[in-house]
Parts: sequence; structure tokens; C-alpha cells
Amino acid sequence: MDLDDLVEHWTLLKDEQGLVSGKRGATRLGFAVLLKFYTQCGRFPRGRFELPGEAVEFVARQVQVPASELDAYEWSGRTVEYHRAQIRGHLGFRECSVADAEKLTAWLAEHVACKERRPEQVRVELLARCRTECIEPPTPGRCDRIVGAALRSAEETLTATISARITVESIERIVALVAGADQEDDAVPGDAGGGEGDDGPPVLGKIKEAPGNVSLETMLTEIDKLLAVRAIGLPTDLLADVAPKVVAGWRARAAVESPSHLRTHPLPLRVTLLAALLHEREREITDTLVELLISTVHRIGARAEKKVTEQLVNAFKKVSGKENILFKLAEASIGEPEGTVREVVYPAVSGGEQTLRELVHEFKTRGPVYRRTVQTTLKASYTNHYRRGLIKLLDVLEFRSSNHTHRPVIEALALVARYAAAGNTTYYPLGETVPVHKAMGGDWAEVVHRTDKRGRRRVVRMVYEVVAFQALRDQLKCKEIWVVGAPISGATPMRTCPRTLPSGARRTTASCASRWTRPSSSTSCAGR
Repeated sequence: MDLDDLVEHWTLLKDEQGLVSGKRGATRLGFAVLLKFYTQCGRFPRGRFELPGEAVEFVARQVQVPASELDAYEWSGRTVEYHRAQIRGHLGFRECSVADAEKLTAWLAEHVACKERRPEQVRVELLARCRTECIEPPTPGRCDRIVGAALRSAEETLTATISARITVESIERIVALVAGADQEDDAVPGDAGGGEGDDGPPVLGKIKEAPGNVSLETMLTEIDKLLAVRAIGLPTDLLADVAPKVVAGWRARAAVESPSHLRTHPLPLRVTLLAALLHEREREITDTLVELLISTVHRIGARAEKKVTEQLVNAFKKVSGKENILFKLAEASIGEPEGTVREVVYPAVSGGEQTLRELVHEFKTRGPVYRRTVQTTLKASYTNHYRRGLIKLLDVLEFRSSNHTHRPVIEALALVARYAAAGNTTYYPLGETVPVHKAMGGDWAEVVHRTDKRGRRRVVRMVYEVVAFQALRDQLKCKEIWVVGAPISGATPMRTCPRTLPSGARRTTASCASRWTRPSSSTSCAGR
């Protein structure tokens, strides 16, 4: 301890010196160090080992008693109890009575344990409250009992409040998730296992399952999970006023407990635990679907390019020295303007006609023809395989944007959903308003629009759907469009962004579309 600490915390004040003046020897020194320790810590030391040597020396010099005399001070007995009573009376503290313990328990349950479920943190608040109320902290064992009682009381109050917000029909559906699910009892806690004959895992097991790799089957499975959670019918604001730490604790608890264990809890606690699990899983599954959408759209384009490249790579041969070829062609043409191409142009280039053919082929495979081939392949891949899942996503996810610049993408998705079941219709009807967005330009401009048999410029429906999903993917990544129901906080690789959106919405940060490891009522954006 440095001198400043000793002076600040271990200096006997004038009124304290009056208390010490009537005592002698070890009693004088022991009383003085007890007084200063209690003034600083709000409790008495548990023994000599808690007193810093420098502090004892500093106080000993003030009371003019050798520091070694403290070894003769008795830490139990009538004398030390009398000293403690004197110190409490001087500082205005009192011992913790039964009534005080009950008040502390009620205060912790109302103000601390309803937001903080970790016993060690609740204990810190208990000791701070004791000091504020001038109550000497109870013994460690009694503190543990007070903390435990406060946590139980707060949990009972919270679970009763939460379960009262849920309709009777929803409670019946929640209870049915674990009622009679005995086949799960032998499974590893937290495992999604437990089968029901040929029907596969029960509903609760399916909801707990982690997503698979990026594929159409994974997307359809996650959509079924989301619909199963929503079928329970929980209120959207069920846990809005509950601390996130408490909700996370309930969710983790429900995830690892077996159905037989959950059935042993009182009904309010059982319903609350499962409601927290369903609430969090709904948000996590929503975020998973957003990530799957981003990754799937990326995969469609990447695979189309790869397929076209593999088809052309054998015929592709890069021609070097294009500038020299152009110069030689120009020089030969100017030198003999009346000659034929075969007599003048071919001999001017090393390799002759074959080199010129390779040069033309390279331009075609790298230029607009290549891009159009990729686009055609991409459209076919979307139409024949991925469209079923992406269209179904539009029914379960709600996309929003507060930026008017990107509203056409939202309107385009609405148009796609409206004509999703239009069969083999090639074009959108002539009277239909087709939203125009940036993604329709560039390489896609010539593919999205086509002239029909009557010479009218029409919008090709399937191509427009592909372009709309690509625009959606880009806007999700740059956070200009977000999804209702995505998580406030996610797990790896979903990372949350604390920036708040309009109407209490929050955004999530999704990993790059080329990565995938795994996937949670607020409004969030998954992207970037």
C-alpha cells in the first residue's frame, strides 16, 4: 500500500480517536484496526490475515502501540463482541436481522434477480445494498441463502407473468411439445434425437436441430421449422420487457433439458422455458433463412459461370500480342489496299488464318456471348431446381427498407410472389406494372426484355425473378434491406450490428455468401 492509500483509509479521525482513547495495549490497537477496516469495507475482518501489514504499522504509530501487540488481540470472545457493538453504534450500522434478510431478499428479487441470473453478480448487489442500508453483511452461508431465495422468487414472478400473456390454445401447443415424448428421454440432453417411429424426430427435436449445408433441401427444412414455431402462436412482444440475459438463460436451459425433465417443472416455468426457446429459435431460423437466401443466389451464379467455363475451356486458347497483330494487319492493308484478304492479311500474321480464328473465338468466349451463355445457364438452374425454395421464402420472410431508392426491389419481390403460381407464363401481362431497379441494367438488360411475336417489348418472367433475387441479395449484404424477425444477437457466423433501424429494428451482419457454417420480436437486417 502506498502512502496516499494509508492516509486516505487508515487515518484515525478526531471522533475515532476519542473512541480509542480509553483503551490500552493490544485492545487499543485491535479496536483501532477493526474500526478503520469496517469504515472502509463495511464489515469486520475475518482474522488477522485480512489486515495489511503496512496498515497495521500505520495505525500502530497513531495509537502509540507497537504493531506486534496485535498478535495478543483475541478475535473471539466477549471483548471483541463488545468492540464490534461499539463500532456498529458509532457508524450507525446494525446486524442483519430476520426482517432485514426478508427485505433484502424482496429488494433483490424485484430490482436485481429479474435482470441478472448469475448468483455471484446478485451477491455483489446484495453486499452493496447492505452497505447502503447500513446493515452489516450476513455470513457467507446466509448470503448464499438470501441470493438463492431472491433468484427463486424473481423466477416465479417472471414465469407467472410470461405464462399469463400466452393464450390457452398456445399453452396447450407448448405443453404438447414435451407431453408423452418419452422416446427423447434416453437421448443425450440437448440432442435433437428421439424418434417417433417412421415419422422422424418429434417437433421439438426438429426445432432444436442445427441447419445443414447450403442446399435446396436445407432451405425447405428450415422453412418447415419456422412454420412449426409460428404455428404455436406466441405473441410477438412476449419477452419484450425481459432482460436479454434472462431470455438467453431460459433458452439454454430448455435446449439441454430432456422432455421428461421439463415435464417435472411447474406449468408456468415449463411454459416460459419452452416459449423462450421457441422465441429465440424463431429469430435464429429466420436469420438462417436469410443467410441461405444470400448463399443460394450466390451459388446459382457461381455454378453457372463454372459450368460455362468448363464447357469452353478446352476450346479456349489465349492469343498473345494482340496489339502487334492489329499493327501488322493495318500495315499490310494500307500497303496493298487492292489485294485480297487471303493474299494480304493472312500472311501478315504469324500463324495466318488459324491465329485470326483463335482471336475471334477468344473475344466471343470472353465478351457478350459468354455473359449471355452464363445468364441462360443461370436461368435454367434457377427455374429447374432452386426456384421452389426461393419462392417459398417470399411467403415466410418479410423484407423491408426505409430507403426509397431501394423500394423497387421490395416491389419487385411482391410482383414475383404475386405471379409465383402463374404456371408456364413466359411474360408478365401487358397491363402489369413491372418495377424497374438497377439490377435490370447492364448485362441483364437484353435478357430481361424480349420482343414477342407481335413485335412488342415484354418482360420475361423467369429472368425477372432471377434478377430480383440477385438484387435482393446485394441489398441484404449492404444492409439497405432487412428482414422482420432476425435476431438482436446471433452466434457464429452471424454477427450483430448494434446500429438501430427505424421502428426499433436492428440489423445483423451475415458472413460472405461464399461461406457457410451455421445460423434467432425485433426487426433486423442480415447482410454484409
